[in-house]
Amino acid sequence: MPPVLDVKNLTTHFNTLDGIVYAVNGVSFVVEEGETLAIVGESGCGKSVTVLSVLRMIPEPPGEVVSGEAIFFDGAQSRDLLKLSPANIRSVRGHQIGFIFQDPLTSLNPVLTIGTQIAESLTEHMGMSHEEARQRAIALLELVGIPAASQRYNAYPHQFSGGMRQRVMIAIAIACMPTLLIADEPTTALDVTVQAQIVELVKRLRAELHMTVIWITHDLGVVAGLADRVMVMYGGQVAERARVDDLYESPLHPYTVGLLSALPRMDDVESRRLASIEGFPPDLLAAPRHCQFAWRCTYAFDRCWQEIPPLVLVGPHHEVACFYDVETGGPRDGL
Repeated sequence: MPPVLDVKNLTTHFNTLDGIVYAVNGVSFVVEEGETLAIVGESGCGKSVTVLSVLRMIPEPPGEVVSGEAIFFDGAQSRDLLKLSPANIRSVRGHQIGFIFQDPLTSLNPVLTIGTQIAESLTEHMGMSHEEARQRAIALLELVGIPAASQRYNAYPHQFSGGMRQRVMIAIAIACMPTLLIADEPTTALDVTVQAQIVELVKRLRAELHMTVIWITHDLGVVAGLADRVMVMYGGQVAERARVDDLYESPLHPYTVGLLSALPRMDDVESRRLASIEGFPPDLLAAPRHCQFAWRCTYAFDRCWQEIPPLVLVGPHHEVACFYDVETGGPRDGL
């Protein structure tokens, strides 16, 4: 069975007054049907730019997808999203691929009712009449847990709380029953209780609607009970990729180890200070010529400053891009 999305060697640059920003550098990944892939990493690591590049939502200029493929499989049909015409990629966005943006307050149009904004994609992509789209929009609001949906259909975004606005964004994203749903840090601006509600909502909708999900976040704690696989990014590159249980039980990249060490643990019997990763993210104005994490890595040795480590398979479904083996405490064999 083919995957839903197969991205190969994706490279995206931004041309700025200060020079070229090397935002995404040769990223490859596959999203299998029915799974949830979490893309994690700190701000500026290239998570959002990666998926926005795939959907051709990078403003050009200053952005430019320099190279790569993004093969989207929809039934027996496969298309390279990076080569579609503007009209054809618009027919994919919001239809076969839904997108939940990070900040619903700035993503929703403040002068249009939420019902109008949900119905827009239904009339555009599904060819529904105004009344059909209205009834479907109300059903979607009920599906995502908006109370009194028929009355709230005519409300404006500012009349909703942050959590309710995010539910509206989810309703818009799933309106056309997409094959793939991309959630770009959908819980960042929400309090912890509402975060948990949104995560559970997406998990329920994924099961009910048989969707495939890409979940982008900087919080490894969120994805523990949500994702099937995790892809850790750093400096515009893939640092590690594994099944979620394997990643938590046996992180192999020093950056992943640092991220997990920074999480509070419920099973800690002694109080301890949370660990932090010293230093700052790399300057993306410089083209990568060696390991991007070397500046902050306590294990870095000469080779780390001379070459870019390739992403290699080191266990069943577990890949890492690092010359150092954290399990043996020395250089990794075979590299």
